[in-house]
Amino acid sequence: MNETIESVLQYWLEEVGQEKWYEQDAALDEDITSRFESTWQQAANGELIHWMRSSRGTLALLIVTDQFSRNMFRGRGTSFATDYLALSAARHAITRNDDQVFTGPERQFFYLPYMHSESLSHQERAVRLFMLKMPDSKDNLFHARAHRQVIRTFGRFPYRNEALGRVSTPAERRYLEEGAYGSTLRALQDADAA
Repeated sequence: MNETIESVLQYWLEEVGQEKWYEQDAALDEDITSRFESTWQQAANGELIHWMRSSRGTLALLIVTDQFSRNMFRGRGTSFATDYLALSAARHAITRNDDQVFTGPERQFFYLPYMHSESLSHQERAVRLFMLKMPDSKDNLFHARAHRQVIRTFGRFPYRNEALGRVSTPAERRYLEEGAYGSTLRALQDADAA
């Protein structure tokens, strides 16, 4: 089935909705895979670049390349295979102010590719974008700060190592054993409370 910009947006923004965007749900992963894997493959092949002609199209492309991949290929290296496309689309969209067209929670999808990057400069940019362009979204800013802290500490996301076939350092193994991202969140909450 050939999915369209509007069918991607309708599915993710309305059918799935904000309350399920970050849940680990096998049934949702399966639904996204059955419906959108061919659309993701088209995007991965560069066949949906024309979606970037509009702000809505760019948002749909970001959802496919940065969000759906994480659902469809959860726990596998392929989850991150189109991150570079999402980052390129986000960079282009922000330059064009496409992100400013959206006033609700959907705006975050223009900034998440920076937060998903293993580059510290991208992490810094993610924090700035959430601070300046979504100042009321404290949860997004908190998670952007936490992602940045992981990259500051390790230079990469240790919890991706297994999926990407990377060998964890002793420090990364300790981090994973002590709760990984959850431990970063707790440390950040403790620091904010102090």
